[in-house]
Amino acid sequence: MHIPKSESNEINILTFEQALENRAESAEYDRNRWMYVPDFYSEYRYILGTRGKKPLITIGINPSTAEPDNLDNTLKSVERIAFGNGFDSFIMFNVYAERATKPDDMDKLFNEKLHSENMKAFEYVLQNAGDSPAIWAAWGAIIEKRDYLKNCVKDMVDIGDRYNAKWYKAGAVSKAGHPHHPLYLKKDSKLELFDMNSYLLR
Repeated sequence: MHIPKSESNEINILTFEQALENRAESAEYDRNRWMYVPDFYSEYRYILGTRGKKPLITIGINPSTAEPDNLDNTLKSVERIAFGNGFDSFIMFNVYAERATKPDDMDKLFNEKLHSENMKAFEYVLQNAGDSPAIWAAWGAIIEKRDYLKNCVKDMVDIGDRYNAKWYKAGAVSKAGHPHHPLYLKKDSKLELFDMNSYLLR
């Protein structure tokens, strides 16, 4: 369980570039297998995933407690779906980078700096994901928890368009049109194209 100690604008955060360059000597995971930014447990997380040539970039709302070699149930499902759909790796990314196991504990006030650095991380992921990177929209109805989250997604779609990204969903969408969360999906669930532009107009 991760409960934020405060609103994220009250803590010092590393920029994405600083976090990417930081290499803690105490890190106890295989850097050749894992991508983890920052590479230590903190109040926020930009990237967690495995390295490969054909990654499935999965987008949740915000990170919880998962770390390399210590995946939570959501990440275990993400890994299964990625491999089951022909990908050799997965990258877990989030609409908002603040750690909070319960979305109700997320920032009530939007942190522009944290979002800006998170978008730099997202662009870095796309730059290194090959042609037409595959992005799995996997946030469920949790996106309704904060008004600022949908605007964050709009920024991600704009960045994705620059890299000719393709968006996917798995499982049925909700009555409100939200893509299914990874938990409780069948392990053999198949990805299907998802029209993000129509989704954002709802």
